[in-house]
Amino acid sequence: MSGLGAILTAMVTPFDAQLRVDEDATVALMNHLVAHGSDGLVLCGTTGETATLTDTEHLRVIELGVEAMKGRASIVAGVGSNDTRHAVHLTERATELGADALLHVTPYYVRPNRRGIVRHFEECAKATDKPIVVYNIPARTGTDMPNDLLAELAQIDNVVAVKQANPDNLAPVDGLEIYAGNDDMLCDVLEMGGAGGILVASHVVGPQMRRLVDEPARRRELDAELHEVYAAMGVTTNPIPVKAALRLLGHNVGGLRLPLVEADEQELAVVRAALDRLGLLATASA
Repeated sequence: MSGLGAILTAMVTPFDAQLRVDEDATVALMNHLVAHGSDGLVLCGTTGETATLTDTEHLRVIELGVEAMKGRASIVAGVGSNDTRHAVHLTERATELGADALLHVTPYYVRPNRRGIVRHFEECAKATDKPIVVYNIPARTGTDMPNDLLAELAQIDNVVAVKQANPDNLAPVDGLEIYAGNDDMLCDVLEMGGAGGILVASHVVGPQMRRLVDEPARRRELDAELHEVYAAMGVTTNPIPVKAALRLLGHNVGGLRLPLVEADEQELAVVRAALDRLGLLATASA
């Protein structure tokens, strides 16, 4: 199993009433997650609204994580970009700040060809001595990385794992550890001997997802109990539902930066029902 851990939460970025990064709330959420099943935190990924963070904000959140965790949990810094120079810059700075590993998404929107993808990751790897997790999420990037390409990327120094968010590609890859990129893939990844997952639902059901790792004999049964929560976290664009869920549970995470908007009444009802079914709202109000 990866030294980064099995349950890695792709953390939201808490904002204050003026939609500035709320540093106190950020550290409080980090501590809560690590106390409730997370081995590590993935900061400034999609769930962290990194597309709307300035570089200064982005790097400060990573710095906060390194300072707050002090080895209690791994810090994986999201440093991907569709501009290789920018990705290299973020890689260098996150390395200097002390992140344990780096998450690099396939360059989005520009949709580079295979040779361009390989060159992009080669340049990013040259900029750090930290492990790199590549992130395959064609639904957001417009480009899929098939498993033979992932095996080629595994030949690059420091590229050690893939966050796989395309279930059609889910299979072992020579030279790479596999992390589930979607909550509902965690069980299958663990069953095939993968490292774990980079997860969203672990914000609210971290201890339950931890049991999927710790109780393999009951893994399928435990996973089935969480399917409604997984679905609720995808009722609309991430991280809208998980921020709504966290607020319902009493966590101070604030709103969302445009173009993301708050959950509407129907979406909020789906999130509330899933939390209520597991007794989480009663626990939060107790």
